[in-house]
Amino acid sequence: MAFFKGQELHSIDNKGRVNIPAKMRRSISPDANDTFTVTRGQDDCIVAYPLDEWKNYEEKFEELNQYDSKNRFFLRKILMWSEEVLLDAQQRIMLPKKLTDFAGIEGKVLIVGMVDHIEFWNPEKFEEYLNNHDESYEEVAAKVMVK
Repeated sequence: MAFFKGQELHSIDNKGRVNIPAKMRRSISPDANDTFTVTRGQDDCIVAYPLDEWKNYEEKFEELNQYDSKNRFFLRKILMWSEEVLLDAQQRIMLPKKLTDFAGIEGKVLIVGMVDHIEFWNPEKFEEYLNNHDESYEEVAAKVMVK
């Protein structure tokens, strides 16, 4: 199982290619076959799941009742944005233009490890996201880390 953490600022080229940081590459399981599923994330970012981790989500998607309108909406939204991409010889993945446009990414990209996936952010949007919370980090940590 992958466990991604940390952050790095990288350049993204005009073809949408971005290097996966070495410390994050070390967390990729051989079962991923150098393949990621990239899709629209929450909070205006792009998410990339190694193939083996994405398959766990596919199993959950298959269990959803597609006769329920919320389930259909969710599946359509996440799957219509999803694409498989390969890690190339230079250790880069290609972020599709429709996703970089959605996330407002051009020139620089902030790469954030998020346990089982990697997030790609417009650095300014990420800073805005962090600053737009009513509660402090300590207050949120005290609530979510309750045993």
